[in-house]
Amino acid sequence: MTVVAVIAAVMLTGAALITTYRILAGPSTLDRVVGIDSLMALASAGLAVWAAYSDDTTVIPAIVALSLVGFLGSAAVTRFRVRDER
Repeated sequence: MTVVAVIAAVMLTGAALITTYRILAGPSTLDRVVGIDSLMALASAGLAVWAAYSDDTTVIPAIVALSLVGFLGSAAVTRFRVRDER
């Protein structure tokens, strides 16, 4: 189980670095929103890997809350961005 957790952590870290580059270099607001939403999903996945590795289920509400905040934030920014373009 330790090897699988380490491989998952390395892959999530690599994906987070690539996503951080997309957030910083994104030419538009919507590119940055997609990057931040992806980073929130990666954080949720990281917490899920930690919960599986440590057999600790107390982080599951944090995973749900982080996913909800990421979705609502992306939906709000997209809604206001579309309204500004009209």
